[in-house]
Amino acid sequence: MVALAYTVAFEGIEARLVEVQCAVTPGIPAFAIVGLPDKAVSEARERVRAALSAMAIALPSKRITVNLSPADLPKEGSHFDLPIALALLAALEIIPQDVASQTVALGELSLDGTLVPVAGALPAAMAAAEGDRTLLCPQACGAEAAWVGSVNVIAPRSLAEMVRHFTGQAVLQSSQPGEVLARNGARDLSEVKGQERAKRALEIAAAGRHHLLLVGSPGSGKSMLAARIPGILPQLSPSEALETSMIHSLSGLLDEGGINRERPFREPHHTASMAAIVGGGRSAKPGEISLAHNGVLFMDEFPEFPRTVLETLRQPIETGEVVVARANAHVRYPCRFMLVAAANPCKCGYLADPARACTRAPICGEDYLGRISGPLMDRFDLRVEVPAVAFTDLDLPETGESSAAVASRVHKARDIQTARFAGHGTARVNADAEGHLLDEIATPDAEGRALLLKIAERFGLSARGYHRVLRVARTIADLEGEADVQRPHVAEAVSYRLAMTKEV
Repeated sequence: MVALAYTVAFEGIEARLVEVQCAVTPGIPAFAIVGLPDKAVSEARERVRAALSAMAIALPSKRITVNLSPADLPKEGSHFDLPIALALLAALEIIPQDVASQTVALGELSLDGTLVPVAGALPAAMAAAEGDRTLLCPQACGAEAAWVGSVNVIAPRSLAEMVRHFTGQAVLQSSQPGEVLARNGARDLSEVKGQERAKRALEIAAAGRHHLLLVGSPGSGKSMLAARIPGILPQLSPSEALETSMIHSLSGLLDEGGINRERPFREPHHTASMAAIVGGGRSAKPGEISLAHNGVLFMDEFPEFPRTVLETLRQPIETGEVVVARANAHVRYPCRFMLVAAANPCKCGYLADPARACTRAPICGEDYLGRISGPLMDRFDLRVEVPAVAFTDLDLPETGESSAAVASRVHKARDIQTARFAGHGTARVNADAEGHLLDEIATPDAEGRALLLKIAERFGLSARGYHRVLRVARTIADLEGEADVQRPHVAEAVSYRLAMTKEV
């Protein structure tokens, strides 16, 4: 008789169902796990053996074979411990086999039988819900998994609790979703003195999820401005929160089962590797661009990142997903993020100040920003120079708009876009519009079109640059509540497009 239980193997954010088959047959005593397990899965037999021994359950002097089906799918991670133990207990007739066969389990076992939390409970709960099965996971993962809503989540503290639940001795209550985490104290835009043009660019970028490049001397406020972007962004919608949380669940970043409705803000250091930024490593984990999905990726000291890392951003920016290729699998992660980059104008940082610039100016500036390739620079919708603020201005009282006032306009613009793109597939904001959809929503009036054609011819805008100007102009019109894109909207969008760099 073969006892069955189920678990999952992760391919990106997709959780593929794995059937755990356990057979106890006569023969030389052994405990074998087959089905392409990695080292962590193969070691599960020792953890399961010790956990059962702690419960005073001795394994029979027979051959125990556990098969993880489909056998050609790689199995990685310690979360296979619990489903293997569940299938084995069913094969030993300690718990009902029909109950085990209707359960998707994941969790790591300690040697005393305590269940250790693992990453990926949220995607596993989605897979369990699709198969109309119960999810079994460690207690620390229960609140996270319960967010799916349509699945019964049982979260015991130990293997002994699980046995008592399935045998009816002490039935556990279903887990409840964790708390919605409150907004952390976001920094306010009113604290930034001056920099009105940069603040306007931040508002436009936030409203349409446009990519933004800030260039200025050291201490001019680039990082300060970027740190205030979370305070003007709207909260994640329920579907966006679930998408983002599934990625964070795989990375073990969800705090005590709570789901955050705030948009992620990731700021990797410029020494980060390619695998850290785009994803990869031993288990093809998501990188920073996927952890920033539906949020912001802030890359300070942008030219200091390795050239290979910067160039790998080009395709994900366009497609909204990244493919981590391995010899035995291709793993896809979503990565629709807003890229905000900050850079000094040159190596010393004082290119615009003749009294402080180095002797190589202006060549040093061309060499330094030249580390950003033309194709990558072409993907920035908004480019802003951030001049140094005079010392006398720093003593002035706060006069700028608060983040709440700017956030109100951004929220209204996002609402317009949500209604506009309803029923248009994956498009959610103006930055996603392309093809016929872009022509439909962003064709400017006669004067605006004439201006754009003149600028495109004069400065040699690329086709990508032309379309990105249209998207930004559409966002500016949304912020002003205008139904049509007009000449002033196009003019402002072009001014950000042509700043600092010359179109090729």
